[in-house]
Amino acid sequence: MENATRFDGIILDVDGTLWNTTGIVAVAWNKAIDASGFKCRKVNADMLQKEFGKTMDVIAFDLWPELDEEKRSMLMSYCCTEEQIALKENQLDIMYSGVKETVTELSSSVDFFIVSNCQSGYIELVLEKTGLLPYIRDFECFGNTGKGKSENIQLVVARNNLHAPVYVGDTQGDCDACRQAHIPFVWASYGFGAADMYIEKLVQFDDLKNVVTIK
Repeated sequence: MENATRFDGIILDVDGTLWNTTGIVAVAWNKAIDASGFKCRKVNADMLQKEFGKTMDVIAFDLWPELDEEKRSMLMSYCCTEEQIALKENQLDIMYSGVKETVTELSSSVDFFIVSNCQSGYIELVLEKTGLLPYIRDFECFGNTGKGKSENIQLVVARNNLHAPVYVGDTQGDCDACRQAHIPFVWASYGFGAADMYIEKLVQFDDLKNVVTIK
């Protein structure tokens, strides 16, 4: 008999929850910065860990406040292009331990979704590179809608008729978005940030099996 779960949908964050791209992305973004000719600072993995989870426009402002809005937008576009290329070519395993196995096992009893503040095309690349495509029923992101995480969570919940969803993320921004969207939050403590309120804490991703399964 299949295990029952406490929820009818598990909505996942990406960066800091499913995988850690910051080392690869830092190299790609610095390549874009060099090519742009803009006089602005380079990035590193630690800087990106503090920014990932925010919308792309906010990240651009945080990193390059000296540039005007038009140049920040252009530079972020360049960065995203180089990032996509680098991640598509990457052969290293950058997924957190247990992600695919846990999602595969739980998907027989609960539906999985993704909501991220990323650019358009990023989630599709994530699904391709991780092998998670067969297990994700729907997804949404800032790049597609121009909306923040709480609104995109609500979109996914509504169009999939979810009555008891939960969100899994790693930052205070994820926590705040869940509070605004009125859904429970599970904190992936191994990720990039902290959270001040959550129903459960994951020390590693496969702890999710204990969190969602009805005892």
